[in-house]
Amino acid sequence: MKKKIIKGLIFIIIILGLFCCSKKKNTDLDLGSGINRSENTVLIASFNALRLGEKQKDYLAFTKILSNFDLIGLEEVMNEKGVKKVKAQLEKMTQENWDYIISDHSVGSENYREFYAFIYRKNKFLEAKPVGFYVEKDENEFMREPFGAYFKSGNFDFVYIIAHSVFGDKEKQRLIEASNYANVYEYFSKLTDEDDIIIAGDFNMSADSLAFKNLSEKYDVSYILDPKENPTTLSDTKLVSSYDNFFINHKKTKEFTGNSGVYNFIKNDNYAEIKKYVSDHLLIFSEYSTTGK
Repeated sequence: MKKKIIKGLIFIIIILGLFCCSKKKNTDLDLGSGINRSENTVLIASFNALRLGEKQKDYLAFTKILSNFDLIGLEEVMNEKGVKKVKAQLEKMTQENWDYIISDHSVGSENYREFYAFIYRKNKFLEAKPVGFYVEKDENEFMREPFGAYFKSGNFDFVYIIAHSVFGDKEKQRLIEASNYANVYEYFSKLTDEDDIIIAGDFNMSADSLAFKNLSEKYDVSYILDPKENPTTLSDTKLVSSYDNFFINHKKTKEFTGNSGVYNFIKNDNYAEIKKYVSDHLLIFSEYSTTGK
């Protein structure tokens, strides 16, 4: 009788072990990308956070990615609770003080709304304050109006604007929004009297689209990352579209060091797990000198 009971217990333990293993998240990250941080530069990133604040987020993996950068603009923020959780995890992981700015309200449609947020390493910034949302010329310019904040790191002060363009049912909607970023640049430039303006985010469109022509023709603003060489979105098996990018005026923002890229943290082709528990986008970054004018 004892032998039967022991055999039964062993069988149950094995089954439970297999079940636990099958449930384990494979969100190990490849963090050996050679990202170097310097006292004389600031690393600025943009990341579509995939419904930050809702369930199924691997906050440890998510925070490991963010910890390599000084200022991260976050799109798809569902609530402030998620941002607070990331801040606490970053402080625990890096043993440094972090802070954040979150938009004062959500934007979107009746069926889907999100906040924007910036999270940053406090010792890298002398000033950080919200500037607010872009004020539309008419209500059809954007589904989710871009959001800006002012930062100063060393001698480099700038306005950082993050955006999450509509995907929509038709390409026409994406094209219209892309063409309206010239208005966004103009608005924040006049509002803040600032030459150093960085626009970044998930544009749901390749940055070399002719729809962004207004930006280059009116304000000499162009993208940083070559979309042909830098895919940023994930399917379950591979990298696909290049939807994330930075736009700056290269002549005015001379602090840009030329160092930029897509932070590819995929490990062992774990696209599906990363997509589920971290994000369906990769983080993008660009570097700026803080010792200039």
